[in-house]
Amino acid sequence: MTRRAWWVAALVVWVGLFVAAPAWAQGAGGEQARVKALLDSLDDLFRSTSSRVVMTMRVKTANYERSMSMESWSKGKDRSLVRLLTPIKEKGTSTLMSGKEIYTYLPKTDRTIRISSGMMGGAWMGSHFTNDDLIKSSRLAEDYTYKITFEGKRGGQDVIEITLIPKEDAAVTWGRIVSVMRAEDKMPVSQSFFDEDGKEMRRMIFSQIKEIGGRKMPAVLRVEPVDKPGEFTEVIYTEAEFDLDVSDGIFSLNNLKRN
Repeated sequence: MTRRAWWVAALVVWVGLFVAAPAWAQGAGGEQARVKALLDSLDDLFRSTSSRVVMTMRVKTANYERSMSMESWSKGKDRSLVRLLTPIKEKGTSTLMSGKEIYTYLPKTDRTIRISSGMMGGAWMGSHFTNDDLIKSSRLAEDYTYKITFEGKRGGQDVIEITLIPKEDAAVTWGRIVSVMRAEDKMPVSQSFFDEDGKEMRRMIFSQIKEIGGRKMPAVLRVEPVDKPGEFTEVIYTEAEFDLDVSDGIFSLNNLKRN
């Protein structure tokens, strides 16, 4: 998945437990500045001016299991291309995102499909991410009010838990996000997404923190839909390059068809 897919996946909204959300944004300046710095570090961990990434995506649902390897390129905030490398029978299947537009190329039929608004809620590559996830962008400290709701030992390690409530005018999907990070290096541990009724819908778990492409980050990200026990989508980064020179021509409909 592209870098944009991961900032979205990194939005974990936490709804309901606290009613006085507006007061959070008006808290003590020093504490608010500290929490904002923590959220910015989380956002920036998954952002870059450009990137090339090779990864494996494993998907398990009630009906099937599949594993795919893919290569992706991104540039700026709104351009990315993802191309399947394996399985061989699907090699060359590609997704291009340019602004708010998404196109998919199917080499078996040599067809390019523009994803319509009615298809945005559909699963991307059969995973637990939707097409809509690919084009939605948000910056946590700008779109949410926030507060540290736990700080101390949990599960044998020191962690910081931040709860976020969306601002009234924010165009975001979730009603609340709860994000947990390691206190020692601010690496993400988990994130939980809640709907507007306070029901947890999606859980994300980060693991195998290591240096990839000169950047310390989780090498494995696992998404679990809470209402479908046993199902998951897991992404494993194997190669990554960040802030490199990526040609604009990569993000074109002509290049979408190249294997």
